[in-house]
Amino acid sequence: MSVHPIPAAEAMARLEGFSAIIDARSEGEHAEDHLPGALNWPSLNNAERVRVGTLYKQVSPFEAQKIGAALVARNIAAHIEREVLDKPKNWQPLIYCWRGGKRSNSLALILGQIGFRVHLLEGGYKAFRSALLADLPAQVARLNFRVVCGPTGSGKTRLLQALREEGAQVLDLEELASHRSSVLGMIPGRPQPTQKRFDTLVWDALRQFDATRPVYVEAESKKVGNLAVPDSLILAMRDSPCLLLQLADDERVALLLEDYAFFARDTDFFCRRLDALIALRGKAVIDEWKALVKDGQIEPVVRALLLQHYDPGYASSTRRNFNRFGDAPILAACDRSMATMRTLARDLMASEN
Repeated sequence: MSVHPIPAAEAMARLEGFSAIIDARSEGEHAEDHLPGALNWPSLNNAERVRVGTLYKQVSPFEAQKIGAALVARNIAAHIEREVLDKPKNWQPLIYCWRGGKRSNSLALILGQIGFRVHLLEGGYKAFRSALLADLPAQVARLNFRVVCGPTGSGKTRLLQALREEGAQVLDLEELASHRSSVLGMIPGRPQPTQKRFDTLVWDALRQFDATRPVYVEAESKKVGNLAVPDSLILAMRDSPCLLLQLADDERVALLLEDYAFFARDTDFFCRRLDALIALRGKAVIDEWKALVKDGQIEPVVRALLLQHYDPGYASSTRRNFNRFGDAPILAACDRSMATMRTLARDLMASEN
């Protein structure tokens, strides 16, 4: 048998060295969060896990273990037939479950007896999660951030995209969080990940950056939608050099109409999101905006949102939260096009060298 227990911290440092990373937990557990790149080979699927758990509580652990063993054996056989028969002898997977217990041990035992060199994550996902939270501050501390600031609609996300296209290192927190980080930032059809998943995605991005080069990130509040940015990261961002992206109001309105086109297509959804602003803007204002939306007049509502809701207090709020905002060089975009953003990105990267 060739099964080798490995501590979580060591496994995290060697993730790219395994032939595959296999999550033996159920589909639901895997969806909540998993190791980067992990494949899901459930030893017990969602329904089976409930069935065995119910037996364990209502009948006896012994009866649950008999049924569980039969289900696990059947599932492992299916995984081997589907995924393993074409694997060479030097295939070396890392396997884990919740706490390194029976589910991952069963799979590891059989794969080891076949002749594969199997690594078993000590402590399972729970140990990985603890090690990740401990390592996040260290990953943040070794990096130098450049925080892209600018009022709503100024093209910060487009500039990050252009920087990435030009080869810069970019941490796009809104992309990772599946949210555009405002009251209206929900993206239809894209639910946000769990907080655990978001933390893993952030850690996975951070660990791959080259510490000798800057990392560009958009100025964010503590929360992106329902998700909290890790404390160490938000503190580092708030103490990092800033850049101020500026774009004319007409261009900002046009940019938002392009990026939030789904609001024009689904006016009922737009109106429901506007309801979230009643406490801040008052019911009369929101009712007026909703009437315009229902009449197909999206542009004046977007302009009002920018000038009356988002812009007031932007500079003072950013200066209060980002210590070096007052020294931010201005990046003046002549328009909202990606060609302009790419030119700004190239100039910015050249100035860093």
